[in-house]
Amino acid sequence: MSGKNYTKVSEFFLLGLGNLHDLNVVFFIVFLIIFVFTITGNLVIIVLVSITPALQSPMYYLLGHLSLSDLLISTNILPNLLGSLLLGREVITYSGCITQFYFFSATTVTECFLLSVMSYDRYLAICNPLRYSSIMDMMFCVNLSAWPWLSGFTLNLLVVLPVSEFDFCADNVIDHFYCDLYPLQKLSCSDTFFVELEVIVFSMPIFIVPCGFIVVTYIYIFHTVFSIPSTTGKQKAFSTCSSHLLVVGTFYGTLIAKYMIPSNGYSLLLIKIVSLLHTVFTPLFNPIIYSLRNQDIRTALQKLPF
Repeated sequence: MSGKNYTKVSEFFLLGLGNLHDLNVVFFIVFLIIFVFTITGNLVIIVLVSITPALQSPMYYLLGHLSLSDLLISTNILPNLLGSLLLGREVITYSGCITQFYFFSATTVTECFLLSVMSYDRYLAICNPLRYSSIMDMMFCVNLSAWPWLSGFTLNLLVVLPVSEFDFCADNVIDHFYCDLYPLQKLSCSDTFFVELEVIVFSMPIFIVPCGFIVVTYIYIFHTVFSIPSTTGKQKAFSTCSSHLLVVGTFYGTLIAKYMIPSNGYSLLLIKIVSLLHTVFTPLFNPIIYSLRNQDIRTALQKLPF
């Protein structure tokens, strides 16, 4: 450690989106509206799935878990973004920063596994409809939906715990709107090679395997749908999985783009933009996609007493 100024950092300053040329108030209002709609939309989905008899099925039960995951991501990230827009920068404690990174990465991993479970549910419903009810009963669905949360919040510790041991130099300014792995690595004075290696090793079972599983299930789904003789049957089969496919596309599209961006100076703005899409807009789009494209959700919404 000789020759370097190590210190025990007690807080970080989040710069947010940077210099917006006096448009901070405008962006604050925009993202506040997005935050309110995201919270409202996902809460409505959770409530509808909980109280509507017509939505008491494995597909909608898993949708409720997806909305809960989006709710956690939004409430974890957006308050800091709003604070940085309003104040120019947001102060977050060291422990708060590590906690935010843990919950963000844990819910992201959870959502990866949840989307793969949802694709398995659609595969059974379309490719094996006669046995769907006997296989995907509610007890099996509850057990199946538990392991994404368990995996996300336990496997993630393998990366978060080494990050929590990072040493930081005098600089405690994070040029981002939340605590993520890349800005913490960039700020740290420690050797981050071990954490980088861990991320590469664990990205296989955490991201690539679920994504590959979803691709394989949809290959079988499309093969089955195209073999249906009637046009009405094809449309009905596609309608049961089109919303999920759109959610998968937006989630993995932004996630892959975020981690494929080279980590150098000129790409920092691009990293922030993709991070916005992943952490702010995806949790907003998911309930919109399902409410607009799903007849059962629309019907349940119309029956609400308010």
